[in-house]
Amino acid sequence: MVKGKIPIFRRLMRKREEPKKYSSTSKISKAKFKKTKALVLVSGGLDSLLVVKLLQNQGIEVEAVYFATHFDNTKNLRWLDFLINNMNVKINKMNVEPDYLDMLKKPKYGYGKNMNPCIDCHAYMLRKTKRLLKERDAQIIATGEVLDERPMSQTMKALDIVEKEAGLKNAVLRPLSAKLLPKTVYEIQGLVDREKLLDIHGRQRTRQLELAKKYGIEGFNSPAGGCLLTEKEFAKKVKDLIEKGKSFDFDDVELLKIGRHFRFKECKIIVGRNEYENDKIIQLAKDDDLLFEAVSIPSPVTLLRIKERSTNSEYINAAALLTACYSDAARQGINELEIEYRSSKKDSTIIAEVDLKKCKEFKEKYKV
Repeated sequence: MVKGKIPIFRRLMRKREEPKKYSSTSKISKAKFKKTKALVLVSGGLDSLLVVKLLQNQGIEVEAVYFATHFDNTKNLRWLDFLINNMNVKINKMNVEPDYLDMLKKPKYGYGKNMNPCIDCHAYMLRKTKRLLKERDAQIIATGEVLDERPMSQTMKALDIVEKEAGLKNAVLRPLSAKLLPKTVYEIQGLVDREKLLDIHGRQRTRQLELAKKYGIEGFNSPAGGCLLTEKEFAKKVKDLIEKGKSFDFDDVELLKIGRHFRFKECKIIVGRNEYENDKIIQLAKDDDLLFEAVSIPSPVTLLRIKERSTNSEYINAAALLTACYSDAARQGINELEIEYRSSKKDSTIIAEVDLKKCKEFKEKYKV
């Protein structure tokens, strides 16, 4: 054999060798090409929907996190349909727990104009969302907050407090104002391109509306009126319940949304306004509540809740009076009306005077 010449057998074997291939499903490839996922807190407003779109435009997979707080005043749910069907986003619905009501009774950072504990509420939601990261295999938490859009909860100081309270220092991405805020860990790690984020500031919504038109985003709610705790009349009922109520649970909160409310000494009286509210009052009544209703003519259902269990005739007479006055008795020329009242233990009846003048005086004095 000539020196330096490769034997023909070995040359033939080299030709048959295939170059080494790596499976697309190998651990190396999976780790390298795993898609980044973000959890975006949504409430139905335009800001959070824009955040979803901005992150999707960067190739980031998005899942929405929606908190049902019992204080949501949003009846328009078109935005949910738009998220699911037009933006292809999965919704993670989170129900707040009793500790949310504990927070509401005594928020660390106080209330806004009414009974809205915005800073504590945002921190609560972010803490719960943080626990969801591992379960949903996500790396980013993002919100639709805009710097200085809200006077209490979206100042630079407030945003910083919320992060600290949630245990998410520099780990809450706010894409609409990101260029005006310190870099988050997600930007530092290269999970998000900061240059493709925005620098929106203040209460003007011109840029958001322009972006909504550009991206074809529809169905979002108006920026005001989303939370019942910001509404003056509802906030009065919440405050009354916290300070004077016998209990404070989610059924009590649902009762606040219906009926006419009166606080008479040590008792609460709620009078239904229509058939739907009458049914809800019966459904939400506790075992030791008393329920009142006229025996022979159409009338509201009235709930009497006494703080300390008692058969105080003064309270029973007041509830019976209101039931009679809001019934059809006056229209039918009836001066006295038989009212049935019942608890989980027994049924009783009382004759109530249909005295509209007395009823008006009671309403003016004791209405919540």
